[in-house]
Amino acid sequence: MADKMDDNYIKELAEEISKDSTISYDDLPKYDLFLSQVIDFLNDKFVDDKYTNNIVQNYIKSEVISKPEDGKKRGYTKIHLVQLVLLSFMRPVLTTEEIKKVFRLAFNDINDRSDDIIAWETAYKIFVETQSNSFKEYLNTPALDEDKLTEVIKELDLDEKDENSIRTFVVVMTLIAQASAIKKLVQKIVNEYHSE
Repeated sequence: MADKMDDNYIKELAEEISKDSTISYDDLPKYDLFLSQVIDFLNDKFVDDKYTNNIVQNYIKSEVISKPEDGKKRGYTKIHLVQLVLLSFMRPVLTTEEIKKVFRLAFNDINDRSDDIIAWETAYKIFVETQSNSFKEYLNTPALDEDKLTEVIKELDLDEKDENSIRTFVVVMTLIAQASAIKKLVQKIVNEYHSE
């Protein structure tokens, strides 16, 4: 292991991990789900998190994620999955209250779609791109690429009053993606070392 531990080896590991770590928006289930299906999906994608019905319901009661669709047995939409996948990356780094504050930056009231500054789909796609880049280029890029951040904000065509809020949201989610990438990379290195 020691003779392999160089920048190229770490970059190769980062690239390998990046292939398995991101879930594109299009790969999320297209149809509404039962809670049990949501739990199965999350536990399949986030093996270490051990989601349960109670965990998801507590996030709903605490207004970290939005309530399921009223009166529908399959009340969990793609938006719920987006919220839960983002939350899965945030959980190891932020408290529940901090996650709520981050979501409020872009979505205000979690149960009111009409006051969202950007769409959940947009937020998710920004995160997936950032996360993918965090794995592939983490050794070569600064913690925050100001030009890329300015480009993302410009593309969103926001009201001036919302720009600072969304800029903060994107910065936080970028740092979450980088923290996640580094954590997974460290785990992979440690596990490979101990498997020798």
